Order: sequence, then C-alpha cells, then structure tokens
Amino acid sequence: MSVRWLALAAWLSAPLASSALAAEPARAPARAVIGVDRIVAVVNDEVITRVDLAQQLKIAIDSLKRHGTPLPAPDVLEKQVLERMVSQKIQLQFAKDSGARIEDAVLDKTIARIAQDNKLTLEGLRAALEKDGVPFARFRDEIRNEMIIARLREREVDSKIVVTEAEIDALLQSVQGTEARNDEYQIGHILVRVPEQASPEEIQSRQARAQSALEQLKKDADFRQVAATFSDAPEALQGGMLGWRDASRLPALFVDALKGMRVGQVSDVLRSSNGFHILKLLDQRGVAPVMVQQTHARHILIRTNELISESEARNRLLGLRERIDNGADFAELARLQSQDGSASKGGDLGWLSPGDTVPDFERTLNQLKVNQLSEPVRTEFGWHLIQVLGRREEDMSKERLRLNARQSLRERKADEAYQEWVRLLRDKAYVDLRAEER
Repeated sequence: MSVRWLALAAWLSAPLASSALAAEPARAPARAVIGVDRIVAVVNDEVITRVDLAQQLKIAIDSLKRHGTPLPAPDVLEKQVLERMVSQKIQLQFAKDSGARIEDAVLDKTIARIAQDNKLTLEGLRAALEKDGVPFARFRDEIRNEMIIARLREREVDSKIVVTEAEIDALLQSVQGTEARNDEYQIGHILVRVPEQASPEEIQSRQARAQSALEQLKKDADFRQVAATFSDAPEALQGGMLGWRDASRLPALFVDALKGMRVGQVSDVLRSSNGFHILKLLDQRGVAPVMVQQTHARHILIRTNELISESEARNRLLGLRERIDNGADFAELARLQSQDGSASKGGDLGWLSPGDTVPDFERTLNQLKVNQLSEPVRTEFGWHLIQVLGRREEDMSKERLRLNARQSLRERKADEAYQEWVRLLRDKAYVDLRAEER
C-alpha cells in the first residue's frame, strides 16, 4: 500500500453530483436528484448509478493525467470504466455468496499501514480524507472491497496454479531462456482480447480493431492514449505501461518480436491464444550478475494459540536458550520442541537470501554474528529462537533466472485463469447496461 491510497481518497469525492444538486432551484430537490443519480447498469439484484460511475471516472481520469496520458474519447473511457465496475460488482457478489470476507481487525491494520506509508497518524488520515470530502466509512469500504477481491482471486485462482520443474526447464532452454535471458525490456502493451470460442467474424472484428490501433500509432499517435482507448489489458488505464520486465518473464512471442526492434519502435500486430497484441519498446538493458549476502540459519518456533499465551511461548524459548548456552544440542531441541516444518531437520532453514523471511525475522538475522543465539523474537508466525551458522556472498544470477522463470509461468497462468474465471462469472450474471441512455 502506498501514496496511491491518498490519491484514491481524493478521487472518491463526487463534486459533479454535489455541484449539480446545488445548482438546482431549492423548490425541486427531488427532481434534481433523479436527474443526476439515475441507474446506468443493473448487475443481478444490484445497481450502478450515474454518481457511482462519475466517481470512478474521476479516479480513472486523474490516474491517466498523473501518468501524462492524453484522455481517450469520453464515451470510450466511460465504457471501459463501467465494464470494470460491473466486473468488480460481480466478484464482490460472488465473494458475499461464498463467505469471503475481511475481518475488521485485518482492515484496521491495513488502514493503519496506509496511514503510516503516507507519514500520517490514523487521525491525520481521517482528517485528510474529510478535508477532501471523502467520508472515512466510504474509504474503508473501498479498501475492504479491494482486499476482498484480492483474497478471492488468491482462493479461487492463484492458489490452484501449479508450475512444474519441467515447465521451468523448458522455458529456460527455449530461445527466450538462453539467447535473451540477460536482457530486460521496458515496454508498452496493447491487448485486444479475443473471447474463447469466438466466431470467425468476431475474430476478424477484433483483429481489425487491433490493426486500427496500429495504424494510429504509425501516424505518431500517443501510445498511452491509444492503449487507453483500445486495450483490454488490466494496465490499459495506465497507458499500457508494463514497466521493466526480465526476458524470462515475458512470453516467447513477445521476446521474439522485441529482439528485432529498436528503442521507440512499435511491433506489428501479434497473435496469441488470448488475443491480438501490440508492443512498444521503450528501453532495453542488460542484466548484471546478482551478488547477494546469504545467511545459513536455524530456528526453533513456538506458536501461540488458545493454550499457549505470548508470555508462555517467550518463556519457553528463554528456557531453551539457557539450556543451549549450557551445552544442550540446538538441533535436538529443535526436533523435540519446534512447531515448524524445519523441526525434522533440526530447525535448519538452509541458506537464506534477502526477502526470504518476514521482516522481523530478517532484521534479527542481520544483527546476529555467526554462531550467536538471538533473544526470543516475535513474528506473525509466533516466537522464534534464531541462530546464524554462516554467511556467504553468492552469485544468484542462475537462481534468479530460475525464480523469474517460475514467476513468469505462474503470472501468465494466473492471469489467463483469472480472466477466464471472471468471464465465466460474468456469463452467469444478469447484466443490463444503460449508460448509453441520456
């Protein structure tokens, strides 16, 4: 979570609705409300109103402006934003029906972290929101909805994605895994999606749409504006910017196209299983060897629960620490006492790289000398007793390639599976769009 949440808070206000109401004569307030806040879409048994759409349009417009992206035609932008609102509402309805929820305590911690990230107290965040005309309750609802959808995606899609070692090997042995694996590309991306089992006429229509986008780019149209107008990809309203991507995290189709391009050049229309793509190469760089300090560590974990309190868990580790100081074997105590999967290995966690463990654990790890025992350390998993066994500088280039390949395959599978899952949800839903009515 970052500063974007404060921007979100500012965007959530609805000045169009309030100013329009204020401009109406006092004698007909009810008629003014009907004129401003009408239904633009029905999604199952819920509605999206003109004021709802105006709020989200303001968010989208501010986002495009902040990224320096020229705005697409108003009707095009409105259609894209409304479609995303429909998709979100369908997912939230599914979440409600399936029991997915965010507990108030978890939401409170997230909002506290948002305030901290923006260098504000919770009271300061509330004041900033109220100053922008955003009720704190509405802000909480927006954050809760984002968290619910993220949890829903993890439960229904991401957790079911499997990447095999054979798939990683095949990717690394491919052209993109060998010839181009030391390159990183900064790219823009336009996707014109083709629905599964689309008819030949529909495929031809989608290809013509992609070709129309390409023709505009060949006439030096702004890539961000064209992406915001034509693209069906999630990053469309960010001007199609994908940022820097390692070659091993890109589809072979993209890498093959990028290898023959100069910086600033736009690709031809590329065809994949999920649609038509256009790429713009914004920059390119080689990847230097990745040297990191690794730490060999072991630990004993005592988890807290209704039977073991915080103080009891800590005191148990203090007792174990004293026994180790007096000559007891760490590994044997870990096998007997630790409540972690590493217990069978004497608590041995192997060689750890930065980021492999949670921050509180890693912070303690970095402060220990070799063979030194920590004091009991609290993390989200419970209480730990940690010992450092060794340190080394390691070239992680090969490991990084393999990790990037795994992430690439997982992201690709997850994105495709998520889009398909959302499409199936939408197909089953009753959706009546009325935005075109004036």
